[in-house]
Amino acid sequence: MKKNGKLHSICISPERAQLKTEVDQARLIENFGIENDGHAGDWHRQVTCLNWASVVKANKEHNLQVGPGAFAENLLIEGLDLVGVGVGGRLKIGDEAILQVSQIGKEDHPSVVTRTLGVTLLPYEGLFCQVMQGGTIKKGDPVEVL
Repeated sequence: MKKNGKLHSICISPERAQLKTEVDQARLIENFGIENDGHAGDWHRQVTCLNWASVVKANKEHNLQVGPGAFAENLLIEGLDLVGVGVGGRLKIGDEAILQVSQIGKEDHPSVVTRTLGVTLLPYEGLFCQVMQGGTIKKGDPVEVL
């Protein structure tokens, strides 16, 4: 399995159940999540990751033209088989931030994404992570499977 990829984008929203807006950089807070993101908190789904290739594929297959944040993900990552990382696997982003995968996929329900786009990705291939070590991350940072 390939061990190195790149952070394509970072997206946040003030509350849960909203589409997210892209930002150039963000601060990951240990045992909490992304600063100013509605999913942050004391639980196991602090940060959501999705493969950029999955967004490209969904755009093509469903005749969409959407980009970062449209699937309500926090981080879009290029060049890695994210599902292959597995529960308990760790991702290092940039110089210091470390995420640990707590869950792959989730229950599918009529979410804002499904209502808006007619298709959803997080329930099937999203990685849900906890922040093990905080730090500032920025678009284009290297992502490494530890």
